[in-house]
Amino acid sequence: MSALHPDFLRLPIAHRALHDVTAGRPENSLVAMTAAIGRGYGIEIDIQPSADGRAMVFHDYDLGRLTGESGPIRSRSAAELSGLVLKGGTEGIPTLEKALAHVAGRVPLLIEIKDQDGALGPDVGVLERDIAACLAGYGGPVAVMSFNPHAVMAMAELAPDVPRGLITCDFSRKNWPLVPRARLDELRGIPDYERSGACFISHQVEGLGNPRIAELKAQGAKVLCWTVKNARQEMQARAVAGNITFEGYAPLIPAA
Repeated sequence: MSALHPDFLRLPIAHRALHDVTAGRPENSLVAMTAAIGRGYGIEIDIQPSADGRAMVFHDYDLGRLTGESGPIRSRSAAELSGLVLKGGTEGIPTLEKALAHVAGRVPLLIEIKDQDGALGPDVGVLERDIAACLAGYGGPVAVMSFNPHAVMAMAELAPDVPRGLITCDFSRKNWPLVPRARLDELRGIPDYERSGACFISHQVEGLGNPRIAELKAQGAKVLCWTVKNARQEMQARAVAGNITFEGYAPLIPAA
């Protein structure tokens, strides 16, 4: 298992890249990645699959919020998705391959694999295979993570040298209405850290007081958090977390 590159713990990580739709930078767009690179921030992006199994840089399961179209992202081919202009910008939805070529190792890239099982269960693999293929030979600092431990375990088999982590939170019923209550109760205790071969967690900033986080940290786990939205929240988060994922403000970059 590879460890996180040190810059994942030094450079604040821009949530869905340094997006600002009022400035023509939609979330998860290449132009938002360019802005993050220009400021010296790390970048977090989300990955969803196209109909033909390609890894696409996009957060939602449905196209409606972020494009002028509607329907599931996985119902369109990669070519079709690349031709859909993101709201507030001029670009289409990028493939992971294109995003990797664009970032080109200049800053750390944190990749969230969106759950494809529907209930954070074991029905995964297709998306992870394309992600692993895209990452083969990539030379820059990169790591993958998911709320679904099975996705992380799949990446352990497909790309064992890529650092991987679990995204964690309070797994409230309100935020996860499609996931069985018993599964949410199980995940809340972060039981899969060791068996997934994770080297970090990224926990919801409001829940950093969870005793399990302190336990994992004491065992050597690196702790990131999401999503910090102002300097005061950042200061509180850094009492526990080694780094932040942020949006909506400009955090300072610590000296090297």
